[in-house]
Amino acid sequence: MKIKNFFAALLCFLMAVPFSQTASASAYDGQPKIVILIVIDQFRGDYLQRYRADLTEKNGFNLFLHQGAYFTDCYYNYANTKTAPGHASIGTGAYTDGHGIASNEWWDLDRATDHPVSSVEDPRYRLVGTFDDLPVLPPPALPPTAPRIGASPRSELASTFGDEIRLATAGRSRVYGISLKDRASILPAGATANAAYWIDQATGRFLTSTYYMPQLPEWVTAFNKGPRAAQAMKEADAVDTTEFYDLVGRTPAANSYELDFAKALIQNEKLGQNGVTDVLTVSLSANDILGHQMGPDSDSEKQMVISLDRDLNNFFTWVDKNVPGGLGSTWVMLTADHGISPIPYQSANLGVPSATIDLQAVADDINAQLNKKYATADGTLWMMPMLELPYLSLDPRPFQQQHINEADAEKIIAEMLPSVVVKLGGPAEPVEPVVLPGATPPKMDFSETRLKSRPAPVFIRTKTQLLAGDIPQTEFGKLVAHSVTQNGGWFVMMVPQAYQMEFLNGIQTTHFSPWSYDRHVPLGFFGAPFTPGLYRGVVEPVDIAATITSLLGVNQPSASVGHVLTQMLRPNP
Repeated sequence: MKIKNFFAALLCFLMAVPFSQTASASAYDGQPKIVILIVIDQFRGDYLQRYRADLTEKNGFNLFLHQGAYFTDCYYNYANTKTAPGHASIGTGAYTDGHGIASNEWWDLDRATDHPVSSVEDPRYRLVGTFDDLPVLPPPALPPTAPRIGASPRSELASTFGDEIRLATAGRSRVYGISLKDRASILPAGATANAAYWIDQATGRFLTSTYYMPQLPEWVTAFNKGPRAAQAMKEADAVDTTEFYDLVGRTPAANSYELDFAKALIQNEKLGQNGVTDVLTVSLSANDILGHQMGPDSDSEKQMVISLDRDLNNFFTWVDKNVPGGLGSTWVMLTADHGISPIPYQSANLGVPSATIDLQAVADDINAQLNKKYATADGTLWMMPMLELPYLSLDPRPFQQQHINEADAEKIIAEMLPSVVVKLGGPAEPVEPVVLPGATPPKMDFSETRLKSRPAPVFIRTKTQLLAGDIPQTEFGKLVAHSVTQNGGWFVMMVPQAYQMEFLNGIQTTHFSPWSYDRHVPLGFFGAPFTPGLYRGVVEPVDIAATITSLLGVNQPSASVGHVLTQMLRPNP
């Protein structure tokens, strides 16, 4: 009887003792001390397998591949795979139909008639970081006295996981976002973030907006005044450039530059030392800037991935030494905002029916037809300038002058598009890719392709139809449904056949579509609650927000549709 009582008591004791930190994880008492989200802009999900033999750093990508939980089949479940909606989806755990961000920018004639409105543009605020007290060279993009429209998360209609952690801890948790791009720093961090920082595109100096603060902290000013930007320029072979974003941003030097700023932020804002869980989101932009120019199959892309492996190793090794509790008290998530298509001429040479669409020629043809039909002036523009797939914007003003409402105007354009696109085909002459110094150019034979494919739209719907739910009840239809938004004025959504895309002069490939290569991204977790291993089966980037908030004991973001990835969690006692 005594032995039986002993084992019963022992069982009760063991049930009360946690076997892992999963049970004790809580944002309220700083378990973990810091959550770090790494988003690699334009990083397709197959890269880490393709280049795995070259990824040798312990705390680089192997932090997730060997020491963490890594998911091989992570796909976005929507059709508008661009930077802004991708970052918003990661932060909010929702898609465009939940957070409202459909593209990087869109036409809103109530806010601006001379340019598309950025996804984070907000004229109620101004940029913080006038450069009066900084060195003369390189000069700022605009004179210090010029008006500088600020930015905010005003267009993001859902909370982020960082917002929910801030709300749960009554603002004690600190949340920051960093990127070269304003939208990539602002949207994943959310509305309650202490700050989001991005760069002045001319100088590389970090900025923020009066949405967050009236002036830069002293440590940011010191970083901007210091030698780090000049060092990045030298590494990129672009000394004293006034085109930091374009020339430095497309090189590995930009990644190490961003990560050094992240170190400075962690150190100066004392992240991980607040008694609650802090959050840092870092979006690394260089891969996207390079990827558009060189494509996913280039030697330059491979070198960028290998270089980033080293940079991540340096960063996480630094975190291990400088955050209280090191990596043992840190959770890290890795993903990307979208993938990328191969360069059309390369995939065509392999036999894939690839093509490009000259959207300007399409618009010109439609404008000419409508001017003839309605006897309007030849210069009347019925389509807005700077068209991008998948949303083709109409100018409502000439239609309204003809007493044509939105639904009918969109229907007119939707009916014209298939014949116009097929008739025009792609541009006659491809543009040679930009080749970076020391890089091997992509292998492309422009003289002949195996298949002379013509552009072929496979899905066209008006905005009016999309909002009314006139969408196929299929798996493809679900992708489209998750991409519906009120933003964007009057438009028609057009999706061409896979491996077909818009043609942009000097840019050889892009992303925007529901096809798998644009939706496939990496997904990795590192930290105490996560069982290391390789996990197969389709998951989504929106699962990040659902999983982290569940583990930290806070509410999921307001529009979250993600699932908790229980398959990788250590068992609770």
